[in-house]
Amino acid sequence: MGDPHAPQAIWGRELRHHRRIAGLTQAQFAARVHFSESLVSGIETGQLPASPDFARVADTALGTDGLLLRLLDWRKGQVFPSWFGPWHEKEQSAVALRTYQPLLVPGLLQTEDYARALLVDDEQVVTARLERQTVLTRSSPPSPTLRCLIDETVLHRPVGSGKVMYDQLQRLVSVANSSINIQVVPMSVVHFGLLAGFVIATLEDGSEVAHFDTAIRGLTTGDPSETREAVRLFEAIRTEALPQSMSIDLIRRTAEEQWI
Repeated sequence: MGDPHAPQAIWGRELRHHRRIAGLTQAQFAARVHFSESLVSGIETGQLPASPDFARVADTALGTDGLLLRLLDWRKGQVFPSWFGPWHEKEQSAVALRTYQPLLVPGLLQTEDYARALLVDDEQVVTARLERQTVLTRSSPPSPTLRCLIDETVLHRPVGSGKVMYDQLQRLVSVANSSINIQVVPMSVVHFGLLAGFVIATLEDGSEVAHFDTAIRGLTTGDPSETREAVRLFEAIRTEALPQSMSIDLIRRTAEEQWI
């Protein structure tokens, strides 16, 4: 799924090039740098990011005089974490998106102030998040449909000031339409989806890719069995959600009663 021309993939090929010049197999190199062979393989194929510590020991093992560490400088201009790159690409090329979020308003629907409160005023990251949202308003190619399931607790969880929350809930009310469907899952509903949020992207060729949130990083997968399970879970949660009209009424009422 990775882009072979992405900086991470190019860095991995540089590592492989210098490892081969040194006459080392992946197993021999892994033993020399004290990292697993599977990690070395993942880095060389661009599927896994190399850390600065990995680059330093690789430079020592291969005698590359700091070259590999210097080549990691591309990360200094990186806005999204490396694990998010594959998902960002799929999100931007999707024809349909489905998401369930148990903790926060989905990133594509966040107001600037809500995003800034979450991201601790990191302006570069806030700007990147807002730029992602243009996928919903573009005309060419047509913007994807978006189906959001939001746990009711999201409406009550304070992010920033009361005004930030009021404006955020009003944003949800204002954007809901036939292309952006928003449904609230009542707090009384208990289901497996409470464990983590996830997003499913349907691409133009009909294939599907899923992105799962974890406590440490997001995971993007195109494995058919995993995407099928994500679709099954989304539909199971959706059957418990309020219809859009009732959801919007609840969001509007919560904004007026709790956040003014």
